[in-house]
Amino acid sequence: MLVREIMSTDVSFVDVSAKIPEIAKIMKQKDIGAVPVLQNGNLVGIITDRDIVVRVLADNKDVNTVTAEQIMTVDPVSIEENSDVDKATELMGEYQIKRLPVIRNGRLVGMVSLGDIAIENIHIDEAGEALSGISQGIRH
Repeated sequence: MLVREIMSTDVSFVDVSAKIPEIAKIMKQKDIGAVPVLQNGNLVGIITDRDIVVRVLADNKDVNTVTAEQIMTVDPVSIEENSDVDKATELMGEYQIKRLPVIRNGRLVGMVSLGDIAIENIHIDEAGEALSGISQGIRH
């Protein structure tokens, strides 16, 4: 099975110039914990709710002046839409992440999550393996 067959295509994203309140509102409205960051249509970063807490709030930075570009994880792990789901689970386990931006020629076309993989009964074992890899990283 290919990633494009199970990915979500209604993906919210922000530009590098987005401020923290805008990003947080998207996270709240969409009930998501990670927002891809685009520049000229290309995926250049990702911001998680944890990034906002650790890189902004904990450092007592002004949420109204900090931009996505200043706190995003640059060059996030991503996957091509025609990749096999097995490759996605390997990447999730290896990098201890729960969500992967899906790209086509550098452009964001979707997101695939551990939940998307787990929904597919065929891939429950792979989702378990990825979660195991993520959990192992948390314990360290």
